[in-house]
Amino acid sequence: MSEKKQSDIQLEKIDDNRWRVPQHGNMRVDGIVYTSETLLPHLQADATVQQVANVAQLPGIVGQSLAMPDAHWGYGFPIGGVAAFDADEGVISPGGVGYDINCGVRLMRSNLRRNDIEDSMKELVTALFKNIPSGVGSERSDLRLTEQNERKVLLEGAQWAVSAGFGTENDIEHIEERGCLTGANPDIISKEAYKRGRPQLGTLGSGNHFVEIGYVEEVYNPAIASILGLEEGGVTVIVHTGSRGLGYQVCDDFLQEMLAASRKYGIELPDKQLCCAPITSPEGQRYYSAMACAANYAFANRQIITHWIRETFERVLNMSPRELQMNLIYDVAHNIAKFETYLIDGKERKVCVHRKGATRAFPAKHPAVPSVYQGIGQPVLIPGDMGRCSYVLIGTDQAMSDTFGSTCHGAGRMLSRTAAIKRAKGRAIWRELADQGIIVKSEGRETLAEEMPEAYKNVADVVEVVHNAGISRKVVKLRPLGVIKG
Repeated sequence: MSEKKQSDIQLEKIDDNRWRVPQHGNMRVDGIVYTSETLLPHLQADATVQQVANVAQLPGIVGQSLAMPDAHWGYGFPIGGVAAFDADEGVISPGGVGYDINCGVRLMRSNLRRNDIEDSMKELVTALFKNIPSGVGSERSDLRLTEQNERKVLLEGAQWAVSAGFGTENDIEHIEERGCLTGANPDIISKEAYKRGRPQLGTLGSGNHFVEIGYVEEVYNPAIASILGLEEGGVTVIVHTGSRGLGYQVCDDFLQEMLAASRKYGIELPDKQLCCAPITSPEGQRYYSAMACAANYAFANRQIITHWIRETFERVLNMSPRELQMNLIYDVAHNIAKFETYLIDGKERKVCVHRKGATRAFPAKHPAVPSVYQGIGQPVLIPGDMGRCSYVLIGTDQAMSDTFGSTCHGAGRMLSRTAAIKRAKGRAIWRELADQGIIVKSEGRETLAEEMPEAYKNVADVVEVVHNAGISRKVVKLRPLGVIKG
C-alpha cells in the first residue's frame, strides 16, 4: 500500500463534518475522517482513506484511527493522521511521526500596525532572507555547535537556546512542553545524524518551511484575541520549520530497525511503511528517545530563528525590543508522538498519541496549557499557503473527547510537487503574489512553483470543518504581507 492510488473504501457519513471508515478486515477500530462535501473529493483522490484503515489494524490502537480535513497521502500514516495506542499494549511507529520530526509552527505578535511596515516590507523580507539561511542543506556560518553543545540541544531543546542567549525565559512558557520533550537520549543518535544537525541549527530548510510576516485581518473572538495580544491590523510573524537533516536521519536510521522489530514481535503489517515496535520493547523505547532528541532540536531551531527575526525587525525599523514587543504567542508541534492521559470507556488511560500533520488542541484548565492561557485553552496555529491566509484557533473540551486533543495543522497539499511545477510552467509565481501585495523571496523559482497557492487546499475550508466540528474554535484570521521560503 505504498502507492498513492485511490482508495475504493466506501465512507459512511456521520454528519456534515465527519465520515466513518467502517471496521472491516483486520481493522481493530473504526476510522473517522473529518472533512466536508467540498473537501471530500480531494481526500478520496489518493490513498488517504486506505491509510486510515491500515493504521486501524495496528496493535493496541484505542478509540478510532483519525484523519483531519487537511489529510493527504503520506509515508505509512496519512499526513493529517492521528492515532492513540495503549501505553502498555500498543506500538510506536516512525510512520506515525514522519521524517521531519517536530515540524511545527510558532506565532509572534508585535506592537506594530500594518501601516507601520508597508513601506519597509521589501527591506524586511530581504533582511530576513539574508539572516535566516534557507534551502536544502542551508547552514549559518556564525553558529557552530560543538559536539557537547549539540548533545545539550538534544536534551534541553529551546531551553538550551534561551540559556545561550537566543530569547527569554518568557518564551519557554509559551512553547508546547516548554520546548523540551523528556526522555531524550543523545547516546542513541547516530554519527550521521549528529553530522547533519551540527551546521543546520537556526536554519529554515526547504519545502514548505517559511517565515511569514502578516497582520490580523479579521477577529472572530475579541475577548480571546485580546488575551493572546492580537487585534485587528496588528503585525504578526509565523515560523514553520522542524528538525532539519537531523530529524530526517533519525527517522531513516530507525525504519530498518523497526521493520525487524515488527517481524520479531509477530506484528502483521498491512503496509511495511507502518513498521513499528511495542512501546515497552527495547526497540520502541530507543525510537522514542531518539525521536525526543530530534523534537528538542526542532524546538531549539525555531527558538533561534525567532531571536534572529526579532533582531532583524529591530535593526530594519530602528526600534528597541521594548517598543517592538515581539512576543511569542505559542509554538506547537505537528509531527510527534507523546504520552498523554485520556478518559476512554469511562476509565483514565495512558496512551501514546501519534500526531502526523496534526496539532495538539487542549482546552482551558488542562494542566499542560500555559498558566497565562488556563482560562481560554491552548492556542492552535493553522498556517495556510503563502497567497491566502492563516488562522489562530483555540483548543476545546470536544477535542479531548473526540480526537485525543487534536485538530488540523494546515491547508494540506492538493497537488504533488511535480504536478505543481508542471502547472506553474511559464508563470512567474512571485509576480502573481506581488500583484496581491505579498512579497516573496526564495532560494529558487522551483520552490515557489512547488509551493504555489494552487498546490494546497483552501485553508479556510479546512478550518471551517474543525471549527464546526467543535475540535477547535476560530479566534482570528491572518493575512500575509511578506514570506521567505526554503
